[in-house]
Amino acid sequence: MTNMRMTEKSLTARENKIEARNVDVFYGDTHAIKAVDVDILDKTVTSFIGPSGCGKSTFLRCMNRMNDTIPICRVTGDITMDGEDIYDRNVDPVQLRAKVGMVFQKPNPFPKSIYDNIAYGPRIHGLVNTKAEMDEVVEASLRKASIWEEVKDRLDAPGTGLSGGQQQRLCIARAIATAPEVLLMDEPCSALDPIATAKIEELIDDLRSSFSVVIVTHSMQQAARVSQKTAFFHLGDLVEYGDTHKIFTNPEDTRTQDYITGRFG
Repeated sequence: MTNMRMTEKSLTARENKIEARNVDVFYGDTHAIKAVDVDILDKTVTSFIGPSGCGKSTFLRCMNRMNDTIPICRVTGDITMDGEDIYDRNVDPVQLRAKVGMVFQKPNPFPKSIYDNIAYGPRIHGLVNTKAEMDEVVEASLRKASIWEEVKDRLDAPGTGLSGGQQQRLCIARAIATAPEVLLMDEPCSALDPIATAKIEELIDDLRSSFSVVIVTHSMQQAARVSQKTAFFHLGDLVEYGDTHKIFTNPEDTRTQDYITGRFG
């Protein structure tokens, strides 16, 4: 019996890529996130939904310490990745962000060639030794981001010359070029047209075989389409978290019910 319990425990621990316990976030005197507990599963797409200003993007940025760049921001509580405290003083935030990649709301390719956009991260983190290795990383990343066929003949062209949807897929390729374990996406489709959005959603579904993906979205339809787990935030509280299907069809909290049925938002 003891061995069985240990096995069950180790399987559960392996499933949880990131664990947050009693996380609070303050911007000066403003209490933006309140005592959040959540487990982010590995090889799973997790959606954060909720009205504007509810704290979902703030909490997303806690997971790769992007909030460290905001002087008035203070984070308390515990966030671990694979059991290790990501806020430990010995953790280098730059190295952490190589493991926890991020894609932002507005496509933001560097003012460099398509090739150099992808090569930048592996280069600064010393992940490759030769030009041949770099060529492999660039091609593999662009293939994973479903954009290789569109750009393979113009890798020296500027990334800023691509369409909006292509730029966002380039940014996803750039994020995965450092071989991260987690990919954070903050409203990755909000600036895109429906066709480009559909391509990104297909891509997100493909990426979960390799990464733990966390996406902030205002679109409940998008959350329902792409994620297996959903967390509903409201006024800084994590109101409810569970299987996406259950959150949308049989939520436990009346606030979740009211939000998904359009009573507020």
